[in-house]
Amino acid sequence: MKKHCTLMIHGGAGELDKLHGPAGAVRYLRSIRRILERGQSILKRGGPALDVVETCVSMLEDDPLFNAGRGSVLNERGMVSMDAAIMDGRDLGAGAVADINRIANPVKLARLVLAGNKQVMLAGTGALRFARSAGVRLVSGDYRITEERRDEYKKLRALSQRKAETFSADQHGTVGAVARDSKGNLAAATSTGGMAGKKEGRIGDSPIIGAGVYADNRTCAVSATGHGEKFMRTVLAKHIADLIAFRNLDAETAATYGISYLKRTVNGRGGVIVIDRKGRCAARFNTRTMVHGWLDRDGNIHCAY
Repeated sequence: MKKHCTLMIHGGAGELDKLHGPAGAVRYLRSIRRILERGQSILKRGGPALDVVETCVSMLEDDPLFNAGRGSVLNERGMVSMDAAIMDGRDLGAGAVADINRIANPVKLARLVLAGNKQVMLAGTGALRFARSAGVRLVSGDYRITEERRDEYKKLRALSQRKAETFSADQHGTVGAVARDSKGNLAAATSTGGMAGKKEGRIGDSPIIGAGVYADNRTCAVSATGHGEKFMRTVLAKHIADLIAFRNLDAETAATYGISYLKRTVNGRGGVIVIDRKGRCAARFNTRTMVHGWLDRDGNIHCAY
């Protein structure tokens, strides 16, 4: 029996790989459950899938546990640089922002880009100007940087100086959500602070439509997490949608094939959450962990890593 669900969220593939035992995962799983409960309340009121994924991802951005929004990692210069995207499966409407800071919730700004219906992606200072014109409140740089991320940056920098090379961390923290509402409409959203110690100006797969996020009522909704360059090179989210479109696969089989393709072709690491047009869902990853959860069609909440 294939699982059916209305909502899935994730907090990043590999984010918990260094934990020893379930005790360290408790905080993450509690947050995932709380956010699923919020999404469930919107769905119960008949809210659209697009509102559900925006709300869930913005809550993940507000939780400093996760590498997005307030919990974003620091780049090579010790600065925050965030990416996010959202997509509407009804008409393939999409909005994305890249290489931004001073925004509390990048996914909300991406939703405003979608609503403007003129551009799909805005980046850097242009995205911030758009935010000001739309009345989005900007926050200070300190709001974005937690003590945990400062400590992480210092350790990475010290390590790179000893090795005399550019520093980076093998982390794949990203957050995302996919949903199917009572009308059968699909939506997806993904948000990230990128990779710790990343090169200034680097943009990953999260805001790239078809790579880190995709939604189409005719196939599925996908949110990805992992080493972004590998997801961009394989256009993995769209690849999974195409498996459903052209081979008539369900979410579980398409997601399994997709992660296998990622590994086989570019030796990529990460994971995906998928809900297909019939409400069948799947979470697949080739890292040791991927913190995630789902709301099944009977209203039961499940959390895993």
